[in-house]
Amino acid sequence: MKRRKFLKGAALLSTAGLVTPTMAITPAPIQYLSDGRRRFTLSQRYHVIPPEGSSGVVKLWIPLPIDTHVQQVRKLHFSGNYSEAYITANNSYAARTLYISWPNSSAKMNVTVEMFIETLDWEPMINGDLNTYRTPEKISYPEDVVRYQRATSHIPITGIVRKTATNIIGTETDPLKQARLIYNWVSSNMFRDNTVIGCGTGDVAAILESGKLGGKCTDINSVFVALCRSIAIPAREMFGIRLGQSIKLANYSSTAFGRCDTNGITKISSAQHCKAEFYLAGYGWLPADPADVTKMRLTEAKNNTHPDVEAVREYLFGNCEMNWVGFNYGRDFDLSPEAEQTPINHFGYPYAEVDGDPINYYDPNIFAYDYESKEQQ
Repeated sequence: MKRRKFLKGAALLSTAGLVTPTMAITPAPIQYLSDGRRRFTLSQRYHVIPPEGSSGVVKLWIPLPIDTHVQQVRKLHFSGNYSEAYITANNSYAARTLYISWPNSSAKMNVTVEMFIETLDWEPMINGDLNTYRTPEKISYPEDVVRYQRATSHIPITGIVRKTATNIIGTETDPLKQARLIYNWVSSNMFRDNTVIGCGTGDVAAILESGKLGGKCTDINSVFVALCRSIAIPAREMFGIRLGQSIKLANYSSTAFGRCDTNGITKISSAQHCKAEFYLAGYGWLPADPADVTKMRLTEAKNNTHPDVEAVREYLFGNCEMNWVGFNYGRDFDLSPEAEQTPINHFGYPYAEVDGDPINYYDPNIFAYDYESKEQQ
C-alpha cells in the first residue's frame, strides 16, 4: 500500500475563481416528462492550478455515471488542453472513469465535461413488485453479488458489527424483514452531523465503537451496509450526486432532497450523495437510504416519531427518487490507471495528483471544481 500526505498548496479552481457552491432556495415547477423520465444536462468544469514550485506530471480521475435500468448517460463529451484523456472501467468495481493527464504542471490545465442523463424513479415497493415475493427455501447468490457479502477495510463484518446486527434482528430469519429492521435502527439511532467533512469516510467500526452514531451519508449508509453484510445479506453503497429538485419528497422538505432555481438549474459542486442497496435472493437489488432520513430530520428539526419523518422513512426503504445519478459501487479499491494513493476509500469525488501527491478533494480551498445541472422541461 502506498500513501502520501495530502498536498497543502495545490488547487483545482473554476475559471471564475475559487468555487464556494451555493443553491437557490426557490424551486422550479418541476414535473415528470410524458414518458415518466427526467432528463438533466450535467456540466463539469476544471481549471487545475498547481502548487508553487511544482513542475511534474498532473493526473486527474473523474467518476462518471454507469448505465443501469434507472439511469443512462445518453451523451458525453469532454474537451480541454490535456495531453492524454480516455474513459476506462478497468478496475475491480468497473467504476467508469475519465482519466486525464498533463506532462507538466507549469502550463494552464483546463477540462470541461458535458453529459446528458436520463433517469427513471426506482420504486419496487410502491409499484408492488414485491407483493408476491417469497424468500426461496434455499438462498443462493450470483458470483457478482457474493462480493457484496465480504468485508473491506472500511466495511468490517465481525466483532461489534455482527454483534450489533444480531441484537437488532433478534429471532427474525427472513432477509427482507432483517434488512428492514436494520434500516429502521440505523435511520432512528444515527444522526446527521453537519460538521463532518464531505460525505464522511464511512469507517464503520470506528463509528460503532465510539458510541457516537453520527456522520454524513457515507458514514450512515455504510453502517447499514456493514450490518447487512455481517448477517450475510449482500449490500453495497452507490456513490453519486444529486442533480436537481425533489418531486416525491418536496412536501416533507424543500431542501433536504435536492433543489434548483426557477430555471431548473442547480449548482451541485457540493451535492455528492451516497445511497445504499441490498440484495434479495430470488428478486434482486433494492434501494435504501437511511442517511436521507436523518438529513430530513435535522433539516426540518423533527423527531423520529413525527409523521413526516415516518413517511420519508417508509418511502426510502425500497424506493429511490432519481433526481440523483450514481457513479459506482467502489470501496477500498485501486483506480485505473493506478494512483499514488492506493487503495482509495471511495470514488464519489474527482481525484487528482500533482507530482505524485494526492490533493485533498474534501477541502474547497485546496481542491475545487464547478458542477452545474440543468433539468429539461
